[in-house]
Amino acid sequence: MPTAPYFAGLDIGGTTVKAALLDAGGQQVGEMVEVRSHGADGYRATFKQLRVALDQLCADNGVAFDDIAAAGIDVPAPSSDGVIWGQANLNEDWVGTNIRDEFAKEIHRPCYMTNDGNAAAYGEWLLRPGHDGPLLFVAPGTGLGGGFVLGGGTLYEGSNGLAMELGAISVPFREDDGSLPECAGKGPGSLEAWVSLVALRRRLGNELAKPENAAHPLAGADIPIEEKAFQLRDYCEKEDPLARSIFQHQAHILGWAMGDQASELDPGLIVVGGGLAETGFRDWYLDHVREGFKERAPAFYVTSPIPPHRATTRFDWAIGGDFAAAIGVAHKAMELV
Repeated sequence: MPTAPYFAGLDIGGTTVKAALLDAGGQQVGEMVEVRSHGADGYRATFKQLRVALDQLCADNGVAFDDIAAAGIDVPAPSSDGVIWGQANLNEDWVGTNIRDEFAKEIHRPCYMTNDGNAAAYGEWLLRPGHDGPLLFVAPGTGLGGGFVLGGGTLYEGSNGLAMELGAISVPFREDDGSLPECAGKGPGSLEAWVSLVALRRRLGNELAKPENAAHPLAGADIPIEEKAFQLRDYCEKEDPLARSIFQHQAHILGWAMGDQASELDPGLIVVGGGLAETGFRDWYLDHVREGFKERAPAFYVTSPIPPHRATTRFDWAIGGDFAAAIGVAHKAMELV
């Protein structure tokens, strides 16, 4: 064991790997590293990329690879005790494989593993040294991830490591024709079917098909719906009515669902992550999340009935950016040695 070990955190996404290095005191060393993940090419191809990221972290910071005592990894899929249970955006060979143990063999070091929502939740908790209470994390992205940290900093993962799959919870909203939207692996009418990039594409397509939106620039644009959905953020920045209505609808449903989570968990602090945290309309969006929350949550989860009537559930944007998950699993790796 080196006298001053280092610990690596590796956040595996469907497209990229984000990596961070911590010293023995838990302080970040140098800059973060980002490389392609090749997750769709199989876990062995991704292992090669993880080693590229580790080597780059070492080279950038003058650290010998032998001085890395342990590594933490997170995956964009449900997992239990190192084994991935659902394919998500990965190759099928990830499912049923003990990724944690296989990677530990690859680097000859102990390895910690959890899913990306848990990792980001823990990273966000660590990045708030003045906060010692619980933290509920939710991140609208391609899908909808989440995680929960108990007061004092204990990451809650459930009996099988499968807790806080927030995208799978049901919400009582329907399409204009009365149908329930579908979301692969989450069931009809799930929160992820309403609040995610995939949901955004579906709703935008439905709205552009309406006669009242025929004159909208995106309706006549000869580009795929994926690109139209990407451009919708720019339109929302410019206060385009259609874009605003779609994002407001998503924000309201997200807040409504967090009302149920408050009744179950009483987190006190709900942190919203994902790409929307980087937009210029994020405060407007979060205001509508709060409105949805107030509509659903019992009043005492909003403000205390006892003077001075303090807020009992606060909402905040994520502060760790794209690297909160890497920070989170790097800290968990420290617990292995």
